[in-house]
Amino acid sequence: MIQSHRHSVGTLVALTLASLWLGGCSGPREDVRVSFCKELVKTRVEAPASLRWTSAETHPRGRSGLSVVLGFEEQGPAGPGRPRQATCHYGYDAVDDTALTLSDPLSAYSTSPETMTIDGEPLPRPVLAESIKNAMIQQGKALLDRARQGVEDATGMAREWIETGKGN
Repeated sequence: MIQSHRHSVGTLVALTLASLWLGGCSGPREDVRVSFCKELVKTRVEAPASLRWTSAETHPRGRSGLSVVLGFEEQGPAGPGRPRQATCHYGYDAVDDTALTLSDPLSAYSTSPETMTIDGEPLPRPVLAESIKNAMIQQGKALLDRARQGVEDATGMAREWIETGKGN
């Protein structure tokens, strides 16, 4: 009986951890600098849910930095809005070339932009700092939501597993 209970608890823990791990996966990988620049744009537009990304380009310039250029439109009741563009500029952050920077050249750059422009207009430093803070808060909330969903999924799987009699 004790051995069976340990096995059931171990299986439940394994299911929970697997669900949390899978909940953190976001499918195809987009570089964090591109993702974060998108999050920054969302903090600067009126209706972030209406955004449609039209392009995403990275322009690494060695020690001169990296530019991430995003094309986007805000969808409105009358359809897509005018084409817009945001550019995030990231500083070079690598001390030396490593296996990581050779296999993933964008990893040589900072993950937080030094400057940002939207439609050619630079964001003042305090505005950029506030946008970075808000984007990080939104990313944290999204991570917690995925973790919560993973726990709920694992709980449902465990409950079903126990109710079908496989937990005895």
